[in-house]
Amino acid sequence: MPISQGLTIGAVADRTGLAVSAIRFYETHGLVAPLKNASGHRRYDRSDIRKLSFVMIAQELGVSLSDLGVLMQTLPERRAPSRADWTRMSAKFRKDLDARITKAQRLRDTLDGCIGCGCLSLKKCELYNPQDRARSSGTGPRHLIEPKI
Repeated sequence: MPISQGLTIGAVADRTGLAVSAIRFYETHGLVAPLKNASGHRRYDRSDIRKLSFVMIAQELGVSLSDLGVLMQTLPERRAPSRADWTRMSAKFRKDLDARITKAQRLRDTLDGCIGCGCLSLKKCELYNPQDRARSSGTGPRHLIEPKI
């Protein structure tokens, strides 16, 4: 793609719904890397729309910018990622995403019951965490947190 034909930051903002300042913020974290034309204006590839859209979704799921940076580094810099590139990257992301889904489901399914936090304020706590036995596994909501190894 000739630099002069790339998308402006405004066009990318219009398409993604992100503020221009957010796109620049993501750029400083290495999540997108636009080219600059002779006048110093940023020019984005159309594939940057997909990259930024992925970042938006992942952040809504609580993925940190540093984790996103590691994932995004697996994608090619100066060409649009192919389906195979996205598949490779998603394989790395899948394990973390599956763990997040499992935790979210566990929270959804047990929040109205004992979560092993030690409050013992629900009648169910007496059954699931008598005398706060969950505390022996560590602090916090022990029935929802995986044991740390």
